[in-house]
Amino acid sequence: MAKNLISRDDNRRFLLAVFEREEDILGATNAARERGLVIADVYTPYAIHGLDKAMGLRPSRLPWVCFALGLAGASFKVWFEFWTSATDWPINVGGKPWNSLPAFVPVTFEVMVLFAALSTVAVFLVGRRLLPGKRPRLAASGVTDNRFALVIEETDATFDLGEVSAMLRSFGVSHLEERVDQDLL
Repeated sequence: MAKNLISRDDNRRFLLAVFEREEDILGATNAARERGLVIADVYTPYAIHGLDKAMGLRPSRLPWVCFALGLAGASFKVWFEFWTSATDWPINVGGKPWNSLPAFVPVTFEVMVLFAALSTVAVFLVGRRLLPGKRPRLAASGVTDNRFALVIEETDATFDLGEVSAMLRSFGVSHLEERVDQDLL
């Protein structure tokens, strides 16, 4: 009995649109999202206000990670300082109590900021897979200087290239290219 093997093509199809102005990329991104197109990514030389909403991105969870890890660092530091000064090695300095929590506040704040900052950077780098040695891949030349690129994924056979191209041309696209590339993103 022969097995029915289905070969799966891992290459994905993308439509790359390059724009010259930020108003054009913002309008094209809004229009693409309203049409239900899958926006794979947007490349810009600088941050554009409102682009995250135009892409339909959900808010980042990184502030919650920062808060939780900062709180964990501060809690560990208060416990450690209390343990060292009141339990493990109690020393009477000037008649002050061993477990004087107000004395711990300045250093606790500094340790909290240190833990929050370092752990947030580490979580960001690991979460985005920005590990040392990773090669940068740009969708189009000039996106780090003065051009803007919108990458739309062609998800199924109902994707009408002519209709999407006409929509993008209405926003002043300077370059339009269809790519079959698994390493574009």
